Amino acid sequence: MKRVLFDTNIILDIALKREPYFELSSSLFKLIDQKKIVAHVTASTITDIYYVAKKEKGGEIAIRFISSLLEITELIGVDKNIIIRAINAKMKDFEDAVQASAAIGHEIKIIITRNKVDFLSSGLEIYTPAEFLESVC
Repeated sequence: MKRVLFDTNIILDIALKREPYFELSSSLFKLIDQKKIVAHVTASTITDIYYVAKKEKGGEIAIRFISSLLEITELIGVDKNIIIRAINAKMKDFEDAVQASAAIGHEIKIIITRNKVDFLSSGLEIYTPAEFLESVC
């Protein structure tokens, strides 16, 4: 099974049912059910999801979504070493550098994101949802 890291935007597409991204992003979760991938999210993604989803949907709905998410994904920590790696990364966006550094620190080689260009210097395999679904099917 492939181990992948879902970028925050993929999870927010599902939590907020953002169109036109919702369908493709939610299709990734079928791969989890089919045991084709093990999906990971970072602890920082969880706090970002809560912050954004609470503003748009309310705190109770945000917590229910996060609880459901944690039942089907693996949570990876963001510690001092990951933050230091992100600080030293040659990436423009710090938040993306944290995501990439967390993946590297946990030996995950694939990130799925809608902002592919933001991760090109990470040294990881970067896919959009459509690209990843095409590669797996």
